Amino acid sequence: MGLVSYARRLQDLAAADPGRPAVTDERATVTRAELERLANRFAHTLAAQGVVAGDRVTVARPNSVEFVAAVCACWKLGATPQPVSARLPARELDAIVALAAPRVVVDDAWDPDDGAPDDPLPDAVSDPWKAMTSGGSTGRPKLILAGGPGLIDPDANPMLMIRRDGTHLMPGPLYHNGPFVWTTTALLAGNHVVLGGRFDAQRTLELVDRYRPDSLYLVPTMMARIWKLPPEVRGRYDVSSLQVVWHLAAPCPPWLKQAWIDWLGAERIWELYAGTEAQAATVINGVEWLAHRGSVGRPVPPGEMKAFGPAGEELPPGEVGEIYLRSSPDGSVKTYEYVGARARTLPGGWESLGDMGWVDEDGYVYLTDRQTDMILVGGANVYPAEVEAALDEHPRVRSSAVIGLPDDDLGNRPHAVVQTDDGTPIPDDELRAHLAERLAHHKIPRTFEFVVHPLRDDAGKVRRSALRAERC
Repeated sequence: MGLVSYARRLQDLAAADPGRPAVTDERATVTRAELERLANRFAHTLAAQGVVAGDRVTVARPNSVEFVAAVCACWKLGATPQPVSARLPARELDAIVALAAPRVVVDDAWDPDDGAPDDPLPDAVSDPWKAMTSGGSTGRPKLILAGGPGLIDPDANPMLMIRRDGTHLMPGPLYHNGPFVWTTTALLAGNHVVLGGRFDAQRTLELVDRYRPDSLYLVPTMMARIWKLPPEVRGRYDVSSLQVVWHLAAPCPPWLKQAWIDWLGAERIWELYAGTEAQAATVINGVEWLAHRGSVGRPVPPGEMKAFGPAGEELPPGEVGEIYLRSSPDGSVKTYEYVGARARTLPGGWESLGDMGWVDEDGYVYLTDRQTDMILVGGANVYPAEVEAALDEHPRVRSSAVIGLPDDDLGNRPHAVVQTDDGTPIPDDELRAHLAERLAHHKIPRTFEFVVHPLRDDAGKVRRSALRAERC
């Protein structure tokens, strides 16, 4: 059949099986035909407001049928959807809008016109097909434009091991790249996409039990919260429908990954490491991980990853450095474009996302932490992700963030901000004994702070730079 536009693909799916569920949110389920008509109404209204092919449209709606309809409407017009959090403070949203220069902002106050028709529009292709937002380590927004148009081969197997005409559960926020890509890939594969609202561990299991998804997207924070439910609660729900459980977006502690492998089976647990920029990606399943414990996998050809030293020298296997990626052996394939930022590069087409790690003799990549988050303690490197993984293993810890605070003697001292259910401190000797079984002495935080509020957003991201600034 050849390549068709995303808009045409969704229209064809609706024509093939109009009554099949397409999207479920916290309020309702819409069929393929209902989603198609709603997206057409959104598109006609956007067109009346001046949106044309090549424009950007900022989508600031929570996970919902309307979010999906707005994205589909952009594709119908050849415009580029640019998702952002619906809960952004006005100043932050204004900064993104100033950078993105969208024709329209689709927020909670925006709805299609009452009289907007729901008939099909002329076929169009969005190029690029998405424009994601990232604050990065600087806190200044940047756009990451996809490197290609919204075209798909409907006869090809779907990406990401998503089953054709299956059911996909997405508990993550759609304004982040991972949830956005998994959701749109599932939708274009004819899946019934079930959207969770604000993440709740038990409710996620309830959705698995109710809708019987074959694929599920998680981040390690979600995995930890589900695992820390009482065993009798976890055992209440049937999760046997799950064939593929993806986790990404943050380092997964080995103990947590092992727990999920023991629970669901190694063949069902899959991990992907990549940036929104998509220069290269690694993939590994639980079976392979057990043989290469701690690895995020090997790069998927033609992408490549290597560790480089501070002078730009390629490091030998096993030596920690900055991980650089490239799209092909000559780095000629362009997978993205920045707006408001520049890539960190080395000659030969290598680019860095700021992650530290090492590569073994077989090409397996192991990550340590973000370069900007590493803490230098008396000349020794302390990687916050490693300390947080040990902290999060404690049964009373819901999440944690480790930062470096100034110290006259050591230069920096590790400080742990720990979330417990009610903010009640864990006894110091208990927590230190727990960490001493898992970490070298110099990695154990010198001070602890206990809070009740979440430290990570719905996508499992933590902004350590902001935590440092608040405490320095």
